[in-house]
Parts: sequence; C-alpha cells; structure tokens
Amino acid sequence: MNNTLKLIKTVYEINQLEEMPAPQIILAGRSNVGKSSLINALAGQKKLAKISSTPGKTRSLNYYEVVPHGYYIVDLPGYGYARCSKSERAKWGQLIDRYLQGNHYITAAAVLLDSRLSPQKNDLEMISYFKHSNIPVLPIMTKSDKTKQKDRVKIQLQWQDILKVKPLCTSSKSGMNRTKLWAMLDATAMPELAETEDALIQDGEE
Repeated sequence: MNNTLKLIKTVYEINQLEEMPAPQIILAGRSNVGKSSLINALAGQKKLAKISSTPGKTRSLNYYEVVPHGYYIVDLPGYGYARCSKSERAKWGQLIDRYLQGNHYITAAAVLLDSRLSPQKNDLEMISYFKHSNIPVLPIMTKSDKTKQKDRVKIQLQWQDILKVKPLCTSSKSGMNRTKLWAMLDATAMPELAETEDALIQDGEE
C-alpha cells in the first residue's frame, strides 16, 4: 500500500467552504483520540498533522488528498473539547453543518474510538448525527497498542453490538492494521477498487 496524504485546504470560516468535486471520507473523533497521530501514520510522515498535548487544537476542516487516488480525507475538529467556549463550539458546529449540507461527495465518516474506553456518550451522539444524515459510519479503534488484547476485544464487541459491525483496531505507534485501514478507505471512497482490495479487509489484526 503506497498511499500517502497531502494537505490541500484548511477551512476556518463558512465563507471559505467551496465544492471539492471528489469523493470525501470524514475523519471524526474525540479531541484526545489520536486523530493527528493517525493522519501522520497513514501518510507515513511525522509532522503532516500537528500533534498537541492540549486536546481540541484542530479548529478547522482540513482536506487531505489521498495520493495517488485523488479522493479526500476531511479532518473535522475534535469533539469533547472541554477547554473551549460554548460560542467556539457553536461556531465549529455551524461550520460542520454547512460542510455536510448538500455535500453529495461524502461517502462515509470514519469515526475514531479510543480502544481503552467503553462506548462514550460523545461518540454515540456523533455516530447518531452521521446516521441521521445518512452517512455510513466506519468505526476505527485507536491506541490499540496501549491495551491488552482481551480488553481490546471486549471493547470491540461492545461497539459491534451497537453498530452491527466490528471496529478495526489500529495503532499509530505500532502501525497495526495500517494496510487494512487504507484498503477500507480506498474501497469506501472508490468502490471500483473494492474487488482488488476487499481481500485485504478481514476480521482480526495484522
């Protein structure tokens, strides 16, 4: 898997939004779930997405082009940002709502879930939001290197009961299931790739 990512556009304000005519997969998750680390791991770079010790630093929509396929991964601001004001959260909510409104290029939302935590209210609310918007959800568990396998499987099964699909366990640090994740993203954004890449998407871990 030779995919990488290239940051194409950063949007802070609604008036900066414009049509990006290519398939788009949303990347969403709690502000401390490791989105930036996962982006860097997918890209095979260390500093493409800035990693901060303070959760909630992503305050924009970030469009990453998937090279060589040409679709986008769109990184949303992390939710659950306790240190941000209500007005700031409302502003981001309006930006996200406008991005979603009438956007026929969105193929799915990859929702990142902390493998150390049982299903959280914020995660369930975000998943419900996407489903209400008729956006398919791809559940991805992060930080899987920080849990014992039996504990990870327990959380996996909890999410499977809720979502009727088993989340893919990943680790930005160890690279666990990086190839499977790319295969899943490719096949979701570009179904014509599914026949050649579905064989790489299997239950279990690499």
